[in-house]
Amino acid sequence: HKPGNFADTKMWKIVLGLLAAFQVAAFTPKSTRTASTFQTSVSFENEIGSQAPLGFFDPLGLLKDADADRFNRLRYVEIKHGRISMLAVLGHIVTTAGVRLPGDIDYEGTSFDSIPSGLAALSAVPSAGVLQIVAFVGFLELFVMKDVNGDGEFVGDFRNGAFDLGWDILAPEEQERKRGIELNNGRAAMMGILALMVHEMLPSHDPYMINAIVGSPVDFNAGF
Repeated sequence: HKPGNFADTKMWKIVLGLLAAFQVAAFTPKSTRTASTFQTSVSFENEIGSQAPLGFFDPLGLLKDADADRFNRLRYVEIKHGRISMLAVLGHIVTTAGVRLPGDIDYEGTSFDSIPSGLAALSAVPSAGVLQIVAFVGFLELFVMKDVNGDGEFVGDFRNGAFDLGWDILAPEEQERKRGIELNNGRAAMMGILALMVHEMLPSHDPYMINAIVGSPVDFNAGF
């Protein structure tokens, strides 16, 4: 199965356009209320995520004259999209490697093994399966992946007193380092999953086309 028909639909053009816009917004670091672009950039120099080689990076001026609430909103969006994208990249790699759940995805006998990877999966997953995925994501968004108790120590702290994994025993410097690592990995993953989606929509339908260029091709969705 080749997903060539996706490229001709307005829906996917809109989706890819929105994803591209989110990538730009995701690179916006923290803010406090300021009166000028120069003053804003100075105040961001020591914020988590404002680091080499780009330092403070706000090419669209999204934080011009912004206050702390505006920053917190953008940082929240950046962290959430980064976490989702890291899962998406990992899922893309795992399914491309041929890993599937056992059994069937529906009562009609559609096996998980028959579902291709990447965007091509959207035309193979039964409608009820897509609705279940949307419902599950909605449940996580509304009730789990948020600061339920209102006692988060920083934007993106969704532990809610139940998922710590030793965070509190880390030194403040180590906590800051790990938060910076998460931001950078999330930023890379947002660009990575967008690139995989765009490459899959090209005539070759090969999201791992860079592998082929360097001499290590991936036989993407062979047999589907």
